[in-house]
Amino acid sequence: MEYQVNKRKILNDPVYGFINIPGDFVFDLIEHPWVQRLRNVKQLGLTSFVYPGATHSRFQHSLGALHLMDLAIRTLRSKGVMISSSEEEATFIAILLHDMGHGPLSHALENSIIEGVSHEDITLLLMQKINESYSGKLDLAIDIFKGTYKRKFFHELISGQLDMDRLDYLRRDSFFTGVIEGAVGSDRIIRMLNVVDDSLVIDEKGIYSVEKFIIARRMMYWQVYMHKTVLSSENLLVRILKRANELAARGVDLPATPALQFFLYNKVGFADIAGKGKYSSDQIAEKFTQLDDSDVRVSIKYWADSSDRILSDLSKRMLRRSLYAIELQNEPFAEKRLNELRKCAASRMNIDPESEDYYVFTNSISNLAYTPDATEVKILLKGGKTADISTVSDMFEHRFLSERITKYFLCYPKECR
Repeated sequence: MEYQVNKRKILNDPVYGFINIPGDFVFDLIEHPWVQRLRNVKQLGLTSFVYPGATHSRFQHSLGALHLMDLAIRTLRSKGVMISSSEEEATFIAILLHDMGHGPLSHALENSIIEGVSHEDITLLLMQKINESYSGKLDLAIDIFKGTYKRKFFHELISGQLDMDRLDYLRRDSFFTGVIEGAVGSDRIIRMLNVVDDSLVIDEKGIYSVEKFIIARRMMYWQVYMHKTVLSSENLLVRILKRANELAARGVDLPATPALQFFLYNKVGFADIAGKGKYSSDQIAEKFTQLDDSDVRVSIKYWADSSDRILSDLSKRMLRRSLYAIELQNEPFAEKRLNELRKCAASRMNIDPESEDYYVFTNSISNLAYTPDATEVKILLKGGKTADISTVSDMFEHRFLSERITKYFLCYPKECR
C-alpha cells in the first residue's frame, strides 16, 4: 500500500494561533518556489527602522489572508450562500497568490525595479505562468483575481473595502509594530459578512466593527505606513536605486547580485510583461522571482565602497541609518526654502546642481481611510434592504473619514539643519 502524505497541515500563526491549510492543491502552491520567495520579502519594507518588531514577511501575510478567507467562505455558506468546491478552491488560490508580485522591500521599490509596472501586474503574470504549468487549473482563480468572474463578491473578498488582504495586514502590522490602534476585530467583521445580489454586504449589527476598521486603517497609515521616518528611509532607498540605474545606463560596472544586475542593466517595462518587448515574459518571471530583500541589501553593501561619491554616500547613509531630515506640513514648501537647502547640500556634499535632487526634494502623501472609487460597503438592514454605509453611519459626517487628506514632505541632509 502506497503511503499518502497528509498535506492538510496545521500551522501556528502568532496572530491567529493554529490555522489550517485548506486543501492539498493549496498546499502544493504554498510549496511553490515563487511563493516561498515571499519569506524573504518584508511585509513593511524599512519600517523596522522605526518599529524594530516589524520584520514579518509577505509569506506570513499571505498565509494569514488565506486563513481569513477560509473563515469568510465558511461564514457565507452558513448563511445559505451557495459556493461550489471549485469556487472555494479558486478563491483560496487567488488570496494566497495575491501578493506574489511584490518586489524587494515591498512597496518601497515599486516602479523602481520595473518602471511603470505595479505589483498587481507582476502577480498576474506569475499566476499565468504557474497556470501554464498546471494545465489551466488556475483559470477560475485568475478570473476572480482580475474581477472578471460573474459572481463579483469573490473578487470583493480579495480586493475591496473589507477584503481579507486588508483585514490581515492591519491586524498583523499592528501586532508586529505594537501600534495597538491598528488592531481590528477581523473575526467579528467576517462573521457579519453576507451576500446580496452577488455583492458583499455587512449585517446591520456589524456597523460599529466596520467603523472601527476604517478608523484603525486611518491610524495605521499615519502612524506606520506614512510615518515620517519610514518616508525618509524609503525615499533614500529609492534614490540609491535611481543612482545605480543612472550609472548602469552610462555603462559603469556595478557589483550586484545576478538578479538585480539584470534589471539594472536592462530597461524592462510593461511591454516585456505583456510579452511584446525585448524580453519574453518567461525571462521576466524567472529573473523577478530570483529577487528578494537580500539582493538589495547585499548590493548596497557593495555600493558603499563605490568610486561614485553619490552612490557611495547614499549607501553608507542607509547602512548606518543616517537618514534624511524630514519635515511634514499641510501646504507645499516654499521654493525659497528648497533653494536654500539645495545650496547647502551642494556645498556640504560637493555635488553639481544636476545631482541636488538626490539630497533635497519634496513630494506629497495622501491618506484616505475610506476609498470612494472601490465598491461601497453595503449594510444589510433588518428589513432585508441594503444601504450604503455612508448613509447609515454617523462616522461619515466627519471629514477625516470621507475626504482625502494630503500632506507635503521635504527631505534634506541632516547636515543642513
